[in-house]
Parts: sequence; C-alpha cells; structure tokens
Amino acid sequence: MKRINKVIKVLIISDFFLNSAWGLFSPVFAIFVVQNITGGDTIKAAEVAGFGALFYWVVKSILQIPIGRYLDKTDGESDDFMFMFLGLLIASLVPFGFLFSTTAWHTYIFQILHAIGMAMMIPSWYAIFTRHIDKGKEAFEWGLDSTILGIGAGITGAAGGLLAVLGFHWIFIFSGVFNLISAIILLLIARDISPKKKTASRFPPIISPF
Repeated sequence: MKRINKVIKVLIISDFFLNSAWGLFSPVFAIFVVQNITGGDTIKAAEVAGFGALFYWVVKSILQIPIGRYLDKTDGESDDFMFMFLGLLIASLVPFGFLFSTTAWHTYIFQILHAIGMAMMIPSWYAIFTRHIDKGKEAFEWGLDSTILGIGAGITGAAGGLLAVLGFHWIFIFSGVFNLISAIILLLIARDISPKKKTASRFPPIISPF
C-alpha cells in the first residue's frame, strides 16, 4: 500500500475496523434475540429480528438521499468529514446499547440509531474516497477496500461465534470498541480534507463497502 495516498489508506483501514465490528456482531445477533429478548421463543425472535432489519434498512435508505444532496450542495469537504466521523460515533453506541436491551423495542431503537449513523457515514465516505482515489488505480483501490473489509468481516464473524461461549456482552463490547477505533482512525486525515472546495470526482462508486 506504499503507493496509495494517505487519505485512501486511512479510509480503507477505518473501513476494515468498521466491517470487522459488525462481522463480529452479526452472526450471533439472532441467538441473542432468542435468549435475551424473547425468552427462548424462536418464532417471536424471528419476528423481532425481521422488524429490526426493516427499521434499519428503511430509515437508512430514506435518510441517505437528503444527506447526500446536502453534502453535494455545501462547499468544501469539512461537512463530508464531519458527517462521516459523527456517523461512526453514533453507530459505535449501538453495540453498547445492546448490552442493556431487554425488550424488542430496545432493539428497534438501536437499529434505528444504527441506521442514522450509517446514513450519515456512507454517502460522505463514498464522496471523500471518490475524490481522493489515485488516478489510474481506481479499480485496484476499490477492489482493495472490498477485499480488506471482506477479510475482516470473515475473520471476526468466526471470532464472534467463538466468543459467544463467553457471553454476548463481550461480543458487544468488542464490536463497540472496533467501531470507535474506526472513527478515531479518521482523525489522521482531518488536516488532509479540503475546507474550501470539493475536488472533481475521479471514479463513481460501484460496490458498497458495507
């Protein structure tokens, strides 16, 4: 990665920790709902998990478009960076919130919070990555991001299954910490973000890193 510019490197590393966090969390979430939310009722757990997914995807999908339009209309990249950073911080609260969840509505609230955070983060992440991507390396750098996040999610997915024997609280804690690391890493490029104007896009995003 020596020939990749600093902004792209940091975004990819941040993306790695973000997807590793949710890779750790995702495989055991349904089991958590069965044991901690529905008291062993698998039918009710499937309903809760389904509605949780509904709340997440609908809220995220609705919010992303106006957020993206707002970011495009404002000058400079400072707004993009702020939304990306704050979105990750909001998302990082969700795993810690699940530590205290005891009812279906708790899970719905945190899924909505997760959706808000990701709706803020994804358009801004795409925008900054697209503007700073190295000319002539567009396919490679998008492919590199997809590869690294896939490896991270795969490894932590297996780790999450193993950590489940220690209790869900450890999975939620590690997931929250990984999310926080993902946000903190972004501070390394805070000074590399253009405060005055948005540079021309070089490559339109095709594959979502999430």
